[in-house]
Amino acid sequence: MRATRTAEEMKTLESFFSALGFEPGKGSAGEQFRTAPFLAPLGNLEFATGKMSTAPEILIEVTGLETVHTVAENWTKKNSATAEGWQKVSAIAQTHWNSRLFTAEPVPGMVFGFWESENVAHGKPVAVEGDLSAAGMRFGIVVSRWNAVITDRLLQGALDALLRSGAKRDAITVVRVPGSWEIPSAARLLAESKSVDAIVTLGVLLRGETAHYEAIYTEVSRGIGQSQQDTGVPHAFGVLTCETLEQALDRAGLKMGNKGFEAALAAIEMAAVKRKIVAATVTDTTAGL
Repeated sequence: MRATRTAEEMKTLESFFSALGFEPGKGSAGEQFRTAPFLAPLGNLEFATGKMSTAPEILIEVTGLETVHTVAENWTKKNSATAEGWQKVSAIAQTHWNSRLFTAEPVPGMVFGFWESENVAHGKPVAVEGDLSAAGMRFGIVVSRWNAVITDRLLQGALDALLRSGAKRDAITVVRVPGSWEIPSAARLLAESKSVDAIVTLGVLLRGETAHYEAIYTEVSRGIGQSQQDTGVPHAFGVLTCETLEQALDRAGLKMGNKGFEAALAAIEMAAVKRKIVAATVTDTTAGL
């Protein structure tokens, strides 16, 4: 808490921090005072010692420093108190403590520093995330034969992603089925065998060549999702749904990347996430014994 000198300064600061997007909190008031707290989604109290050149007394950590700077500048132009203007906003500058910072003086003598760390992991919540190493994992690929000119390209992309990521050739089981309709059934059988860490499903549905396109797509996507939920084995969705053959070719490696490659990467990451969650659960359970 810091007291302002006048009610007008208080009003100015409220306007400034509201413009920056801070959420107004529940203040309090008495016969001789009034408070106006502002809240942030995440916050911490930090003490520092040593030299922090050009740093003002009050530092506020933000994300999206350029956006905050633009908002502060626009507010300043709109709310200059005098012809000269007490409100001052500095340019964004590099600090020697691995961050960037600018200062703003919305009222005389109150200088606030807004800064953003250049460490991409700084301040981020600890999260369980999968990596893209397929070493030591087993994968299943269920691919339809219908429209093989497309699905073979998807299969090639998926195999490329798995092998590049460290999977062994003999740790990849490829199951071919007649069409996309048969993918969910084969995927469930493969998942229930408990022989794979994740499954990649590959197929193609073309609206122009399938009169009951919507019905098939709905059942295929539902069946793959249901198999994943019931068995606990991650299923990556690589079934293309396109209007034309040309669109499918574009998504199978010509102009828009290879959906098979992307699905295989998703399978690797989800298999890693599952392993980490299971390992953490086992550790927690053991620690509680």
